[in-house]
Amino acid sequence: MGTLTRIRDWFATPKFQVRRFDAAGGGRRAHGFGTFGRTQTEVSGAAYTVRSRARALAVNQPFLANAVGNWVGSLFGCGIVPTGDAEAVAHFNAWAENADFDGRTDFWGLQADIARSLVVDGESFVQLVYSDSGVKLRLIPAELVDESRTAELANGGYVVNGVEFDASGQRVAYWVRPQKPNAAFESYAPPVRVPAAEIRHIFRPIGVGQVRGISWLAPVIIPANEFDAIQDALSVGVKVSAMHAGFLVDLNSTGEPFEGDLSAVDLTPGTVRRLPQGVDIKFSSPEQTRETAAFLNFQLRQLAAGLGIPDHMLSGDLSNANYSSLRAGLLPFRQRCEQVQYSVLATQLLNPIWRAVMNFALLSGELKSVPRCEWLPPAWQQVDPEKAAEADKLELEAGLTSRRKLVAARGWSISDLDAEIAEDRAREKSLGLNFMGEANAQKAVQTPAAA
Repeated sequence: MGTLTRIRDWFATPKFQVRRFDAAGGGRRAHGFGTFGRTQTEVSGAAYTVRSRARALAVNQPFLANAVGNWVGSLFGCGIVPTGDAEAVAHFNAWAENADFDGRTDFWGLQADIARSLVVDGESFVQLVYSDSGVKLRLIPAELVDESRTAELANGGYVVNGVEFDASGQRVAYWVRPQKPNAAFESYAPPVRVPAAEIRHIFRPIGVGQVRGISWLAPVIIPANEFDAIQDALSVGVKVSAMHAGFLVDLNSTGEPFEGDLSAVDLTPGTVRRLPQGVDIKFSSPEQTRETAAFLNFQLRQLAAGLGIPDHMLSGDLSNANYSSLRAGLLPFRQRCEQVQYSVLATQLLNPIWRAVMNFALLSGELKSVPRCEWLPPAWQQVDPEKAAEADKLELEAGLTSRRKLVAARGWSISDLDAEIAEDRAREKSLGLNFMGEANAQKAVQTPAAA
């Protein structure tokens, strides 16, 4: 083997193995890629702008307004109710009627406001106000928790965007800026330190170490804005095209004006009109509107995917849907809702409020203990209620659920429901009425004898 051959083989043989992620590489294919640093650092820099734009789109963009409403309705519905000890639940329900500090709504209405802030702003703050009459809930806008306050404290603690931590990393306080509802312009007032035990901060984190929330609309803000721009451009094009019925073309290039007035021509069906020699007419036919339907539908699907909802919950279009496709599309969405309900809302909002109300009742002597409770979201509305009722019946007969849970999922109290049923049966019997049907009545009479 010659010297040149050995040198060539030495350079051709790999001296080490290269291991890398293509997604982390450079070059032409990676051009235009953005990067994402620490979650809280990115959130701190973007939250204000994202929240402001999200609020604007949520009230001005029809499709996003529909999506936000559907998210809110799916998370809380008519209200997530507690179930458990009858006496404690009755006490909580009585408290819930006057839970709003502002006296505007009840606890179930506050849930809807909290859900909207959670979706649009990315976070919601609820202050527990204690008084001699009990616990009240007051909602705090996200911008009032001072985002500009970030500092190191002398005791080893620190403040991150208005949230204070002790030296061990536990939340101990929130810095809230006072503001009156009649303040028309943004102004700065020194924030007030509110203990963390009095504030419930609800948000769904997108990464570990996140302190403040980010709007759920963040992935679709730019696409939604571009979608509006496309719609505006198409609308203007159609309007301009509609202003011109047609255009006369001088085929002979004589430059002589056409002396006729086609605007007064009767264009009834079947009309034949003779034009002068050398003159042709072309009617306006906007080309941009012919192939845009599929493109706009693709844009809507992109927005729906970014929001994590089925297409029809964004567009409201059910023209291409059937029972099976609706069921298949709703299943993963309902799974997402349940994930938020049980891992975010129950842990960050509902359970702490239950404990606060029960502890106050315990200290005031209204209750003798603080029992646990289980929160049951409203049952999902079904396209086919008969099949849903049959499924509930089968689960109940198989011992896979209880009447208490099924009743609570419909937003009712089982004790109240049973009392109403017993009262109805007694009244019907006293009046000689029967609303059970002949077959069910005979079955109810024969069952004890057969047993």
